[in-house]
Amino acid sequence: MRIGIIGAGISGLALGAALHRSGMDVQVYEEHAQIRSGGAGITLAPNGLAALDALGIGADFRTLQQRQNPLQGGIRSPRGDWLTRISPEVTRASLALDRTTLHSLLLADIPGSRVHTSAEAVGVDKQAGTVAFADGREERFDVVVGADGIRSAVRATCFDDPGMTYAGYNTWRAITEGITLDAGFETWGTRARFGAVPLHDGHTYWFAVTSGPEAQPGTQALHQLHATFGQWHDPIPELLRATPEESIQYLPIHELAKPLPSYHNEKVVLIGDAAHAMTPNLGQGACQGLEDAAVLAQLLRAGITDFAAYDAHRRRRSQQIARQSRLIGRALHTGGKRMATARNWILKHVPDAVTNRQVQVVTAWEMPEM
Repeated sequence: MRIGIIGAGISGLALGAALHRSGMDVQVYEEHAQIRSGGAGITLAPNGLAALDALGIGADFRTLQQRQNPLQGGIRSPRGDWLTRISPEVTRASLALDRTTLHSLLLADIPGSRVHTSAEAVGVDKQAGTVAFADGREERFDVVVGADGIRSAVRATCFDDPGMTYAGYNTWRAITEGITLDAGFETWGTRARFGAVPLHDGHTYWFAVTSGPEAQPGTQALHQLHATFGQWHDPIPELLRATPEESIQYLPIHELAKPLPSYHNEKVVLIGDAAHAMTPNLGQGACQGLEDAAVLAQLLRAGITDFAAYDAHRRRRSQQIARQSRLIGRALHTGGKRMATARNWILKHVPDAVTNRQVQVVTAWEMPEM
């Protein structure tokens, strides 16, 4: 069986690495000249790590997880009050790392000869399994996996593509050196929030989010960043001062305009953001992509190319997570100061055990029997 994976993002590389380790004929195609990882951090929740284990490539990630310090996390107000706390037992079950390290670990399990860069897919014949590339060549596969993100060319040519929509808020993201935190946090203000996560290597990943018009390419809006968050609790101002301006990314948040009715069509199957691009409010985008890869790898290893079971299982779970994430974003980025004050008051009076249990429910996952 010859398998072509279009897109060398997290889910595409994970699937490619797992299938190669199983001795399968797999090729990965990336439209850019280099595998791009982005200057940001990411948290792999317990379900993401479990998916990597199921793929057979989780060992190096578990080593990093075991080395990280147990940290408390939680949600704070702009003045610094803790509204709710997440126990170290919950946070230590996850792994916070930079995306460069994540991509490096995934690439380490795939020979360079199997990863093709500057290979932009422009069309797919879903019945023949033929992929047309921008340079004029074509490749034929028994299975074509669309792992090419929210702007997926595979989705656009083989599915009823709903396109993407702006969620109503933009985000700044960066990694800062020289500041080590003893707790991760997310701070909720009025139509604005700020989060910081200590990474496994001692650096700190932070993000800031505000409601407003959609950010335009090439802009940074640094004045707005400092004006909004410069007076919030420590260490937020310190993190902003310590971060080189050129390393700060400023991006609009997009998601699929509506859920797809199917993740497969003939010889083509979608995984990751190509299938269910979601807002980052639950930190589950990459983890859901890894779950996709794990379930699909299980089928392909068994020689199964009837993807009905994959479709039914993965659409149900991933679209439920996407819906929950969208609702959280709306709650955080609509209304004024009174609504934000009431929201934070309610959150402060919810027992921490309830918050911890909700986190565990979202991140609970086991490989289904297919």
